[in-house]
Amino acid sequence: MLTGKQKRFLRSKAHHLNPIFQVGKGGVNDNLIKQVNDALEARELLKVSVLQNCDEDRDTVADSLSKGARAELVQIIGNTIVLYKESRENKQIQLP
Repeated sequence: MLTGKQKRFLRSKAHHLNPIFQVGKGGVNDNLIKQVNDALEARELLKVSVLQNCDEDRDTVADSLSKGARAELVQIIGNTIVLYKESRENKQIQLP
C-alpha cells in the first residue's frame, strides 16, 4: 500500500508519460492484463487510457487492471489511469 507522499511522488513522475495502453470496446481481458503486467515489470509506472466506446466505467477498469496485474492504483484522472508496480529485476524508481 502506498502512502500519500509516495502517491504524490509517483503522480509527478507520471505526469510526463504518455498512455501506452488503451481500453476500448473489448474491455479488460486476460491478454490485456498480461501485457500490462509485462510492461509494469519493464517500466514500473505507466498510464492506461480508457476510450469513450469502452462498455465499463473507468473505476471498474482501474480496479480490474490493478487486481489482475497486482499493481498499485496511483491515480485516476479524466479517462487516464496511472498504475505502479515495483519491478523485481529492473528497479528504476526509488520511492520516498
